[in-house]
Formats: sequence, C-alpha cells, structure tokens
Amino acid sequence: MAAAIRLDSSGRADVIVVLKNQMSPDREARANAVEDATVLNKHFTPVLGAARETAPAAKLLPNLGIMIGQIDAGGLAALRSHQMVEAVLPAPVFTLIRAVATEPQAPAPEITWGLKQLGIPQLWDAGYTGRGIAVGHLDTGIDGAHPALAGAIKAFAEFDAAGNLVPDAPTTDSGDHGTHTAGTIAARTTAASTFGVAPGAQLISAKVIEGGQVTRRILAGMDWAIGEGIRILNMSVGVPGYDPSFLPIVQIVRSRDILPVFAIGNDGEGTSRSPGNYAEALSVGALDPSMIVSAYSCSQRFDRPVNPVVPDIVAPGAAVLSCIPGARYAKKYGTSQAAPHISGLAALLMEAKPSADIAAIEQAILAASTRPASISEDRGNHGVPFGPAALASLTAAVG
Repeated sequence: MAAAIRLDSSGRADVIVVLKNQMSPDREARANAVEDATVLNKHFTPVLGAARETAPAAKLLPNLGIMIGQIDAGGLAALRSHQMVEAVLPAPVFTLIRAVATEPQAPAPEITWGLKQLGIPQLWDAGYTGRGIAVGHLDTGIDGAHPALAGAIKAFAEFDAAGNLVPDAPTTDSGDHGTHTAGTIAARTTAASTFGVAPGAQLISAKVIEGGQVTRRILAGMDWAIGEGIRILNMSVGVPGYDPSFLPIVQIVRSRDILPVFAIGNDGEGTSRSPGNYAEALSVGALDPSMIVSAYSCSQRFDRPVNPVVPDIVAPGAAVLSCIPGARYAKKYGTSQAAPHISGLAALLMEAKPSADIAAIEQAILAASTRPASISEDRGNHGVPFGPAALASLTAAVG
C-alpha cells in the first residue's frame, strides 16, 4: 500500500524516493540502480531560490540508494509507477528527543553508575575498548575541543538547512546534546573522568539537528556516515506516535550491516516515537539508579507479531554524567542518554567478535538482558543488558 502523501497549498510535497534493489545483498544491483537514478530528476519539481535561480530538483544519496526532493501531483504519479522506484514516501518531520533535565556537574574520576550497571569495566578488563569500530553519531554536533573527546572523533560533517555539506565546518555543537551523547559513547578515560562506554571507538559525527529541513539534513548525514564505514548508528530524534514513513530507510541501514540504536522518547508510558518504535530498531528506554524505568521514558505495546513491545531494553538514562561544550560537564536525564550506552556496548562486542553481524550483536544484547521485579514487561521489555553476559552469549553464537 502506498504511503499517504499530502500536497501542500502550493501543490507540492517533500518526498523520499527509494530506488529498486537497495535492500538486496547484490551490491552491483544496488550500484546500478543508483548510477541510473538521474533519469528520475525530471519528475521532481525545481525549487526557486531567493536569487530566482532554480536549485537542483532532487538530491541523490548514493549510499542509502534514495533521492529526496519536492514533487507535484504529476511527479508523484510518475515516480510511483516508474520501474526504477521501489517506494515514494512522505518526509517525516523529526524533532530532537531532548533531555528532560540538565544539572551542571564537576567531573569525577570514578566510573559512573551506568557503566557499572552494564558491567562495562569487566569488558575493559578483558581488553575491549571498541578499538577500530566506527560509530555513527547524528545529533546537534560535537565540541571537538573538549578534553574528554581528544582523539575520539574520526570524522565530522555539518549539513546546512537544505541538507548540503558545509565545507570545512568546524567541529562544534549547536547546543550541548550532541557533545553529551558523544561522550557517553566514546569519551576517553582521563584523570578527571571515566564515563565513555567505548573509549577506543571512533566517532563519525554529523551535525544534522536543530533548524532547517531536518529530514534532509538527517538523511544526508546518514548517507555520509555510511560512506565513512560506520557499524552502529546512534540517533535521538523522533516523530510522536507510529509513523511508518522512515521504515524503509531503517531497513536499508540494517541491510548495510549497520546496527540502528535509537532513543524511544521522553513522553512517558503508553507513547513512543518513530523510528525508535520500529521492530527493526534496537530501541532504548531510560533506567534510573534505583532500578526502575524513569517516569518520562516512553513505552508502548503494538499489535504486531515481531517485537510488539517497545523499547526493546532499558539502559542508564538518569543522572548520566558526560561532557558538554566548553570543557564542562553535566548530568542529563532522558532516553537520549540511555541509547548511547547501548551504542558503546555494541562497539565493545563488535571489537571482541569482528565476524559477528548486527543480528548476532543485537541478539546477544537482548539475551543478556534481565528484568528485575521492579520493572514490568510493558515498561522495560527484555530489561537491562549486562555486558559480560552479552559477550558470553555472542561467543557461544559465533565462536
């Protein structure tokens, strides 16, 4: 069934066009579809710029195998019936899943409660730091000058309001959200602080949220990050409720053997956000230090046979200490703080077992999750993962 696309008052709509064969294991078939995609440009509606010059009608994102642009009714009909097109999707309007609270904090050398809860120090003791694993981090940016992130950033890109790459953009954060989530994933251990789950991993960070055409910015950032060789994609954005528009994009990401780790949202029980509520995402809710699910953490049950309850797991998402711009530190509260803990854990497991695909990594994390009596299935689903148990499960599965 075709996704509902509503034209605006000017008779246009922003759309995502998925090319044929993009979920195929046949790389040549995927590449051929991308190579020939420019013939579809004529079906998009040119955008008139302020200088009365026509901007490119569509943007091709070759690593995802999609195009994004504006169409009118005629273009929509032509694209939907074209033999090169798998699907034409409405462009969802994403917003940042912001922390519900922020508390400025002095750094502390002690290992944070979240790392202890997940058993991360035991994985470090076994020699695993996430070395060699590239983690995609799509957020508000990152403060590249923060001492906790020295050596952690392999690549950085900023995408402007229209989703175009900004040449030679400085490594900065438009707020503090991105720096905080990046620190949880891969901050380096220093004499002042110990809060990065995978202190040997490399961040592939894109500044894509806050302002402009957010969907274009996010998709352009995803495409760039895939080209940089990421194995994990960490995002904290969403559309309230269940919106299937972005589902084929997540399926494409998985087909590239990239694990999508998404925050489920901070709107409380009985709600959730897309794409975190897709069965194809590894969705993460927030746990607080008293081993209950934080009141703000989303959870919802769907009528579907696979992964009917979201989030899949819960992870430390309250009083999470990490870095913020300006060589400062803060504790934040939210599912955006929980998801990067799991991205970091996945990086440790990938280093430990390089041959494991994302299905094996995901299954090991789920298998190593337990739900204490204080957490119901509808709130915490599989429960809280424990890193050493995940490694044992993964070892049993792949050797």
